[in-house]
Amino acid sequence: MPVNLSIKNVPDEVVRGLRNRAANNQRSLQQELLAILRQAAKDQPEVSIDGLLEQAQRKRPALDETASKVLAARDAEHERVARRFEDLLDGSDEDGRA
Repeated sequence: MPVNLSIKNVPDEVVRGLRNRAANNQRSLQQELLAILRQAAKDQPEVSIDGLLEQAQRKRPALDETASKVLAARDAEHERVARRFEDLLDGSDEDGRA
């Protein structure tokens, strides 16, 4: 069943370009837009839960790497603070004062 689509706030230069394209192809603006949409939708795979999960898994290594870097930076900062705290408890500071 055909569906009516509407695009709002299309910039003037885009509309001019589409009208020019339609005229060059000897089509109405409606026919040109439909031809563009048909081409864009051609051979698109069906969306499935399995496909979405597979895509998410492919993106995950980058997220894991980023998380590892964040955790390593956090651990290094905790270690630095712990060493500084131990130094303060020992009665010395960076200036060597007791």
